[in-house]
Amino acid sequence: MRPVRRPGGKRRNVRARRRMLLVFWLVLAALMIARSVEVQVIERDAWVQDALRQHRMTRVVPAPRGRILDRNGGELAVSHWRARVAVAPNEILDREDVAEALLANLGLSRAQARRVSGPTRTWHVVPGRYSMTQVAALRGIRGVHVEGELRRLYPREGLARGLLGIVLDGTGREGVEQSMDSVLAGQSGREIVARNYRGREIPGQVVTMEPPVAGRDVVLTIDQDLQEISEEMLANALESTGARGGDLIVTDPRTGEILAMTSVVNGSAGALSAVNTSYEPGSTIKPFTTAALLRHGVASLDDSVDTGNGSWVVNGRTITDIQRGGWMSLHDVVIESSNVGIAKFTDRLTRGQQYTTLRDFGFGTPTGVPLPAEATGLLRRPEMWSEQSAHSLAFGYELSVTPLQMAMAFGALANGGVLMEPLLIKEVHNRAGEPVRFGRPRAIRRVMPEWVSETLTPVLVEVVDNGTGTRARMSSFQVAGKSGTARATGRSGRYESGAYHASFGAWFPADDPQLLFFVKLDRPSGVYYGGATAAPVTRATLESLLSARQSPIDRAALARAQRDRRGPPPAEPLVRFAVATEQAVEERPGEMRAWTGAGASSAARDREMIVPDLQGASLRVALRRLHKMGLRVHLEGGGTVAATHPGGGT
Repeated sequence: MRPVRRPGGKRRNVRARRRMLLVFWLVLAALMIARSVEVQVIERDAWVQDALRQHRMTRVVPAPRGRILDRNGGELAVSHWRARVAVAPNEILDREDVAEALLANLGLSRAQARRVSGPTRTWHVVPGRYSMTQVAALRGIRGVHVEGELRRLYPREGLARGLLGIVLDGTGREGVEQSMDSVLAGQSGREIVARNYRGREIPGQVVTMEPPVAGRDVVLTIDQDLQEISEEMLANALESTGARGGDLIVTDPRTGEILAMTSVVNGSAGALSAVNTSYEPGSTIKPFTTAALLRHGVASLDDSVDTGNGSWVVNGRTITDIQRGGWMSLHDVVIESSNVGIAKFTDRLTRGQQYTTLRDFGFGTPTGVPLPAEATGLLRRPEMWSEQSAHSLAFGYELSVTPLQMAMAFGALANGGVLMEPLLIKEVHNRAGEPVRFGRPRAIRRVMPEWVSETLTPVLVEVVDNGTGTRARMSSFQVAGKSGTARATGRSGRYESGAYHASFGAWFPADDPQLLFFVKLDRPSGVYYGGATAAPVTRATLESLLSARQSPIDRAALARAQRDRRGPPPAEPLVRFAVATEQAVEERPGEMRAWTGAGASSAARDREMIVPDLQGASLRVALRRLHKMGLRVHLEGGGTVAATHPGGGT
């Protein structure tokens, strides 16, 4: 028998299910309402910020970098705003007016102007960047949006490129741009820009939150006209000598101010090897060795050594000279640039005396110039020397120096014995253009008594007048200087066959220095001696400066010095001799006169002298003998002595 189903049980199940479904929907609705309340009320601010982040973007606004100026206010580096132009066609009211404005101010073709302002809903970015003057008339035109961006410009087209450095991504790299970046950079600002549904920036939708603060101006000690002359003279020298590169530094030896500094490395002027690359200086170190001998009282200019036939074997090594010298005084050793002579004189110094003098002149230590990556060079302590080191150091080997170190050391010879710190930053100006920081000359130390400088200067004048530096000689003013030639090393650290560094250091005028020059040429081809390749650069630079309308030379002081040097007219010449020209001597035919009177030594004025027999003697030998007699010599012409009057022996 089957059980009987009651209709009421089925209906109860349906009602129960309905109630469960209703409860579910009620709970779900309650949860949705609760979540809506949470989103709309409790979490409202967070969701608003998230929406803003998707629609807006905070962007850093770069600050205009400060200018870099030369000592006279000329602009070497500036920051200029350049404009980007975009067009929103859906905002334009009169398309023809917009097209005409773009055509007139941006130089677009009519077809380009109509295309970017045509009836389309997309943004059009006008190609190119424009000056703020060009876009000034576009501001305020509905549908045209103008935004500025900063560009770093160098008005003199690459002048002082290696010294100034560059700016990448708003940060200074190399040179003054890097070393003074914290001063030049200023303080960046912030702005908010709108983005479309694709995340792209909408031109014109910009709100400035924090305006940028411009950087401060930096005034250098550089003279841009002298810098331009120096770069031209160095380029000419590289072309004429075939050198791979070179450096030219011009300073004021009295203050240490750097007036010009240029380098070329493998054809590029973007590096600054004058500061960051060291080399062995060769014979340009001899004046400093001589200063050590004089300073410590172990030799005088009249002391002599036997240089033999120009070759000396010592400690298993042969030191050689270009020419035979025989007995030579220290005076002549410097003028003739004798390696044998200076090495023999160095035996009178202790290792400590030699090392201390070279160290005092700044070798082996950074100069302190405010430029990145300065090389310190190398000067080993005496306990690390070999038996050959003292002799090698005497004529510029077994140490490495930078051209800037050599320039500052020569400056100490010129200014009376004080090593100056190189001064490159003259002033820093605030945003109102007022100087707030001053660079002042700083003496590092006295490296020798003033009398040593006064003793050496005439010798270095004679180097230029009659020795290895004659191609730096000036007709109207005296120049004191010393040339040097040293073998060059390759990447392996070994000397390269036939590779040399030629250099020349000099100051002008000799008796009252205003300018100091240091020239170094890297691997000149053909004739490679410093006196033949580097010395002419000094003369060419000086000649250009003297003929320039504006230069850092004090012309009034030069004129006074010339008048003082001339003094009263000289007495009747004691000796007159004609000079026969030779093709090997690049001089004009003329005569040489030696006299007593103004400028001659007291010994020459107070006694009678026998005229030496100089017939057939070379110009250099004749001058040396007359100087030793205490006679002042006036030179016109060159070659060998053809005759004397009175005759020799009278």
